[in-house]
Formats: sequence, structure tokens, C-alpha cells
Amino acid sequence: EVQLVESGGGLVQPGGSLRLSCAASGFTFAERPDMSWVRQVRGKGPEWVSSINSGDGRTKYVDSVKGRFTISIDNAKNQLYLQMTSLTPADAAVYYCVTGWGSYGFWGQGTQVTVSS
Repeated sequence: EVQLVESGGGLVQPGGSLRLSCAASGFTFAERPDMSWVRQVRGKGPEWVSSINSGDGRTKYVDSVKGRFTISIDNAKNQLYLQMTSLTPADAAVYYCVTGWGSYGFWGQGTQVTVSS
């Protein structure tokens, strides 16, 4: 079945960088070309962060991360990435790898990102 496994989360100081990875299995990006990253702070609703289409490379970001985060896909490895730089405490959350763009289907288990001095 479809599986999405995130990794790369952890503790980082403000201003630091982190790269999240998502290993996808049970499908190919050709079958499900739209992929996204969504984050959620405990006690709050999920917030869309970024999306990418693996076919044409089209990307979109929420304003708060634009210029700091970069979403990318490696079609050969069936992996999705989120390169995060200039991290602030506001970026701290559980980050989820999900299929879809605007409307989401499958979710990963999430990886925790903590930003603290």
C-alpha cells in the first residue's frame, strides 16, 4: 500500500538549517505527481507549507516560508525533500509529507522539527 515515511527532523537553533526527506512507496510520482508538505503545531490545525508537481516542477509556498524553504523531488529515488533555512521558532512543528496539491490523500507519520536556542 501507499506509504510515506518522513525523516530529518530534530532540534536546531534559530537561524539554522534542516533538510527533511520523505520516502514514498506503493506508488510512483507519475501516478501521483502532486506532493506537499504540511505542518502542525500541537493543539492547532494543520498548515499547508509547500507543494510540487513532479512532472513539470511547478512549486508553491506559503508566504511565511517563501525564500527560506525549497521543496524538491527525486523521481528516481521516489523521494520528496524540504530544505529549510533561516529557521525560526515559528517553524517548529510536526512536518508531514502528503500526496496531493490543495486536496490531500495519504499522509506520512510526521517528523518533529524543534527550533530553540
